[in-house]
Amino acid sequence: MKLLELDASAAEPLYRQIYTRLRNAITDGLLQAGDRIPAARALALELGLARGTVESAYALLAAEGYVEPRGQAGTVVTRALARRTPLAPPPPSLPAIDNLGHAASSALPFQMGIPALDAFPRKVWARLAARAVRATGPEDMIYPPWAGLPELRIAIAAYLQLSRGIDCTPSQVFVTSGYRNSMELVARALLQPGDQVWVEDPGYPPTAELLGAAHLRPVAVAVDGEGLMVAHGIASAPKARAAIVTPAHQSPLCVSLSLPRRLALLDWAAQADAWVVEDDYDGEYRYQGRPLPALQSLDRNGRVLYSGTFSKVLFPAIRLAYLVVPPAQVAHFEQVSRTFAAGGATLMQKIVADFMNEGHFARHIQRMRRLYGERRQLAASALSAVLGKHLLVEPQPGGMHLVLRMKGRHTDRTLAARMREHGMAASALSERSMLPHAAPALLLAFTNIDSAARARALAQRMLELMA
Repeated sequence: MKLLELDASAAEPLYRQIYTRLRNAITDGLLQAGDRIPAARALALELGLARGTVESAYALLAAEGYVEPRGQAGTVVTRALARRTPLAPPPPSLPAIDNLGHAASSALPFQMGIPALDAFPRKVWARLAARAVRATGPEDMIYPPWAGLPELRIAIAAYLQLSRGIDCTPSQVFVTSGYRNSMELVARALLQPGDQVWVEDPGYPPTAELLGAAHLRPVAVAVDGEGLMVAHGIASAPKARAAIVTPAHQSPLCVSLSLPRRLALLDWAAQADAWVVEDDYDGEYRYQGRPLPALQSLDRNGRVLYSGTFSKVLFPAIRLAYLVVPPAQVAHFEQVSRTFAAGGATLMQKIVADFMNEGHFARHIQRMRRLYGERRQLAASALSAVLGKHLLVEPQPGGMHLVLRMKGRHTDRTLAARMREHGMAASALSERSMLPHAAPALLLAFTNIDSAARARALAQRMLELMA
């Protein structure tokens, strides 16, 4: 589990900063009695600090009675502390609305949006699932709570505060059945038919499709090396009611939204009384330095809604995501959710909550970050070696796929179509743009390319298709 980024230039010593963050997480109820905190050695390695710095923070917490060592069980929040009163279970929801999702196909080489399924801890998951099934009671067999299980909302809020720098309470977290359902909830709660909404170009195609289905008007805003061109959005649709962005790793170019652009976007939202939906679909997977803090952590006017998903970090079939709304909007979203909630099966939510609370989630992300860094490198090396005359692998700081720029007279749509005909799931960048003159490129996921030999074989098949 990773703390939000520390400020090395602050007057407050680093050990005090660590102490303050953990203490606040405990007093706010995000870490509860019996919860395990990261081992000092692991946290020091994650933060790039001396182990003694972290141990000093832990010693101060222990001296004040916030934590206690438990031998091989590690350091845990003191069990004598009174537990935070859990969220009251809401009344049963009405039947959920379908979320416009499409049936998933079998995983193919280079398929986008599929994590490394071969590396998922299935034994741990199976154990937690079996335990949850055995513990199922009558109260678990009615409709799920309209905003998600309280224990899962608490776990998500704790994770976001410690790992993404998002200061939120469990009541701000709304569990949904996926990205599409999250966007549907935003549209029903905050937007009206005919409203203009900025979308990135090139971007994630389902976003514009969902907006159109909700009778909203998507406005394509160009993306460059610094992310969304806010000035272009203001010039194109200054009175837009919302913007949907992927600031950590822009989908699909993988560039990060620069700090000046982040501030400009937040300024526009505040002045235009508009909303910003931050789609942080794979922000954990950054391979150059630490994951960037969320855009929401810079929001001081309550204009950003943070959208996260378990599909990319666990597996797509889980069909669980979450939306963090500004404090002033909690009551309104609660009202809308009572009618249109679709937060997923109770059993699955229980398993995910246990997976997070027992530390498996944080460890899994750390393992995947290392694994993806390795697979990214071997895939890029093989593709460059075999296809270097035809394609340029564009270096990116993070994400779960590669961007390969086309050279010469080859077109991305033709090559992508040929690859699909031969059992490879390629995506053409030009197909993800509504603006003219889109540069041709291929989008290839590397997460399930498990060896250099397989990467070379796939690259050779691509070369044959380009002949």
